[in-house]
Parts: sequence; structure tokens; C-alpha cells
Amino acid sequence: METIINLVIQLVAGVAGGNAAGAALKDYNLGNLGNTIAGAIGGVAGGQILQVLLPVIASATAGGSLDLGAIVGQIVGGGAGGAILTVIAGLVKSMTGSQQTR
Repeated sequence: METIINLVIQLVAGVAGGNAAGAALKDYNLGNLGNTIAGAIGGVAGGQILQVLLPVIASATAGGSLDLGAIVGQIVGGGAGGAILTVIAGLVKSMTGSQQTR
């Protein structure tokens, strides 16, 4: 159950981070659906990587109760991962689009 809660938190934070990055950086915007998908994937990946690096945030539920520090860590990891992957995907898209017009 802990893993599902962690994944849901990372997924939602990644979607929010991806859409925020797309809205803030118009050059790397993938559209609503693209930002959402890239953000979700990046959020889960970023959250999982952060869990490995910082085992303290590995569980949002400690002993049956919610751990606020772990939840915040999952939100930060998921949001940052979602934003980073969205920008990387937008950068790749813009680079390949400029090469095709030559």
C-alpha cells in the first residue's frame, strides 16, 4: 500500500511539474497532453531516483500514519522530475524540428 501511495503522489506532482514547465517555457511546450505524459513519467522516475538517494523519504506512511516530511519529499522529487523530463522532451522536439526544415 505504501508503494501505491508513493506512486500516486509522484504521478500527480510530476503532472503538475510537467504542465508548469510547459506553461513557463513556451519554446519547450509539448501541448497539454504531451506535458501531462512527460510530466507523469518524469515524476515517477524522479521520485524513484530520489527515494534511492534519500531513503528517509522512501515511505509516505510510517507506522500507519502519514509522514509529512516523506510526502513533501515525494512531491518535490515528482514535481522536479516531471518538469525536467518535460523540458528535455521539448528540447529534443525543438532540435529535431529545426533539423527537418533545412
